[in-house]
Amino acid sequence: MKITQAFSFEAAHFLPNVAATHRCRAMHGHSYRVELRLEGPVDPKTGFVVDFFAIEQAVEPLRARLDHHCLNEIEGLENPTAENIAVWIFARLKKTLPQLAAITVYETKDSFAEYEGK
Repeated sequence: MKITQAFSFEAAHFLPNVAATHRCRAMHGHSYRVELRLEGPVDPKTGFVVDFFAIEQAVEPLRARLDHHCLNEIEGLENPTAENIAVWIFARLKKTLPQLAAITVYETKDSFAEYEGK
């Protein structure tokens, strides 16, 4: 079974490793949407793969750390591409949510990165 839960945050960033003429070199912001995909068997007693409330509790400290901050100032996100944000979130949630299978980070409704952690 696969389940998905999403959360969002607002944040500023700039991409330090692109050309000086690249539009993302300058500080700018996004309304990020993050989808967590968890996979596993349905517990016959609870009926859940993972309780959505438990996912919310695991995510909230990270969401609070990202929301309304400059991502470049967060350790491990000095180059905060959507790809790097996905890996960063996955690494911090996998221990708490062992059924976590993938993270999708949307910078816009049309641009996103998906990481299937290994």
